[in-house]
Amino acid sequence: MYLLGNGRLVTRDDANPYLENGCVAIEGNLIKEVGETAALKAKYPEAEFIDAKGGVIMPGFINAHNHIYSAFARGLTIKGNNPTNFLEVLDQQWWTIDRNLLLPDTKASADATYLDCIMNGVTTIFDHHASYGGIEGSLFAIAESAKEFGVRSNLCYEISDRDGEDKMKASVKENVDFIKYAQADTTDMIKGMMGMHAPFTLSNKTLEYCAAEKPEGAGYHIHVAEGIDDLYDSLTKYNKRLVFRLHDMDILGDKTICGHCIYINEAEMDLLKATNTMVVHNPESNMGNAVGCPPILKMMEKGLTVGLGTDGYTNDMTESYKVANVLHKHNACKPNVAWGEIPTMLFENNRAMAGRFFEKSIGILKEGAYADVIVSDYDPLTPMNASNINSHILFGMTGRSVVTTIINGVVKMKDRELIGIDKEAVLAHCREQSADLWNRINAGR
Repeated sequence: MYLLGNGRLVTRDDANPYLENGCVAIEGNLIKEVGETAALKAKYPEAEFIDAKGGVIMPGFINAHNHIYSAFARGLTIKGNNPTNFLEVLDQQWWTIDRNLLLPDTKASADATYLDCIMNGVTTIFDHHASYGGIEGSLFAIAESAKEFGVRSNLCYEISDRDGEDKMKASVKENVDFIKYAQADTTDMIKGMMGMHAPFTLSNKTLEYCAAEKPEGAGYHIHVAEGIDDLYDSLTKYNKRLVFRLHDMDILGDKTICGHCIYINEAEMDLLKATNTMVVHNPESNMGNAVGCPPILKMMEKGLTVGLGTDGYTNDMTESYKVANVLHKHNACKPNVAWGEIPTMLFENNRAMAGRFFEKSIGILKEGAYADVIVSDYDPLTPMNASNINSHILFGMTGRSVVTTIINGVVKMKDRELIGIDKEAVLAHCREQSADLWNRINAGR
């Protein structure tokens, strides 16, 4: 047992939201108690004490939509890549990368991502993987990395018709095999879902095949209406909008995550709400791909469970928070919006989404929750209290402010020093592996 205290404690528990000098008592992988530092030190005198040194103690971040396979895109130049629209971005960049990814690339990409997660205080991720150069075993390679780095993960493989039926079926099998593996795992650190690319790359026959093969109790993780062409495809081929098509194919539900949802209308929002389907907003990706701004504020108004992700753009959830805040103000031309909706997505809805898959609470500091706790090296220059916590995080912190990361009761980083992880060795291997991938991508182009 140990205590993490002497810091401004942000719990995300409405019954006890903020303590000026708070402390978290951790026993095993769970939070035993939350209280004032002096009181808990007196109550548990034998416990090891970890000093937050006046920093902000808060729950670890949850990333509701990530792409580990994108890690080695940083700095990559693909010969002939000059996209002018979203479909060209997919084909010239992302599909080119994933068609060349082999298992060693996938494993190294996961190592790089999980290292960055720990250093940015991200303790849980929902990842959506694609590696058409090496499908079989790819989710297991990521899970191996997740176990080594100790980051809580919900994984899936991106099923698509884009590379033919054989690879589509291999992708389904990878999901099925991994879901069964995750369902048998008793650590509650790894989960599996049935991953899908986007409806415009999925025929009804493929959707039916996925539904028939999906293990009982598993959900779907799918991109929906990320680009306008996805909507056009559905209207042209099926004479119905995307969300209605997915509903008719029995894809929606309380274990289904729909990423993006930019080009959906209010009737589709109502259907997502009625089916208790989750949505994830990825602001930087949407802006970077120039695909548009999703009607997130309207979704929130309707009471949908909308979470916040990064789509592989970053592993810093405070960065995604900042961009989402200004994006929706800019899009609405209203400076008074997005103050409440975005932190609700990040701190409440991401937690609620995780709660549909993991057995105990994540993203909250209270008795009985998993001990996923971080410390940010932040000393406020203005008064900080329960009413203005989010403003301090928005304007005062970044992921690199995180100095201590604890996941499932295990200290992974303390005072910015990684525990049990050789950062330089990981990065050296990633540089070597990524250079090999880049050479394969550009060979003969």
